[in-house]
Amino acid sequence: MSRPLTGTVAVSAAHGFAGSAFAGTVVLAAAAVLAVLLITYLASRRAGRHSVIDTAWGLLFCAVAVVAFSRSAAHGDGGRRLLLLAMTLLWGLRLAVRIGRRSAGKGEDPRYAALLRNRGTLQTLALVYGLQGVLVLLVSAPILVGSFERGGLGWLAIVGALVWTIGLLFEAVGDWQLDRYQRDKAAGVEVGPVLDGGLWRYTRHPNYFGDACVWLGIFCVSAERWPGVLTVFAPVIMVYLLAFGSGKRLLERSMAGRPGYRDYMARTSGFVPWPPRHRSARPSDTP
Repeated sequence: MSRPLTGTVAVSAAHGFAGSAFAGTVVLAAAAVLAVLLITYLASRRAGRHSVIDTAWGLLFCAVAVVAFSRSAAHGDGGRRLLLLAMTLLWGLRLAVRIGRRSAGKGEDPRYAALLRNRGTLQTLALVYGLQGVLVLLVSAPILVGSFERGGLGWLAIVGALVWTIGLLFEAVGDWQLDRYQRDKAAGVEVGPVLDGGLWRYTRHPNYFGDACVWLGIFCVSAERWPGVLTVFAPVIMVYLLAFGSGKRLLERSMAGRPGYRDYMARTSGFVPWPPRHRSARPSDTP
């Protein structure tokens, strides 16, 4: 007769991770990402611009979250599965609607035009669609792993949900303030050369900072149980891209030549919100 499992062995068996089901889910998630990318590519051909991929960015994560939620029903904790699905869908759908409305009727994004100049079809597919597909799967690791974790929600999941909420508010409020500034400027309302009020007074990129908080929050929900902590590379990748990679760096390179922007950079935090630095007036600062 076999001996009963006791102590840590029993706990491990009770909270085991369904590795084979997880592996199959990763394959299906990759297939879902590929399907969304294919639809996006066809839409970009019709629209005549590859920046359509920006609208699809949030939808790619939504596709992964839906696959993870549906496939983990018999394996993961119901509360964690539902929380990860809701966090991803609310973030991804809001972002897709926001970017879709902003880019409607516009031409190619100058960043894509510069990146794809003198590139062939295969290079374009790899640089724009293939690379983003790989990034989505990597960054989605906490969603995929967390959906299969057993054990109920605890204090770290609550912290993660709070961080996620702060991040979503930063994104949504920052975008709303930017839209209002641009509408006022287009209507002839007297505004400054740069937006430096509201959240933009404390960080030059409230939407990027908010995005980082969203993914740190999702990671915390997953990291509460084993092996979610192993997905720490996902928020690291996202934060690096936002703060040092294709997000902040490329945007500020294109904005640096605008009147007043360098002075704005000198007094305002580049990423993490912080009170602005006070600078003494110089001849170049006065009209």
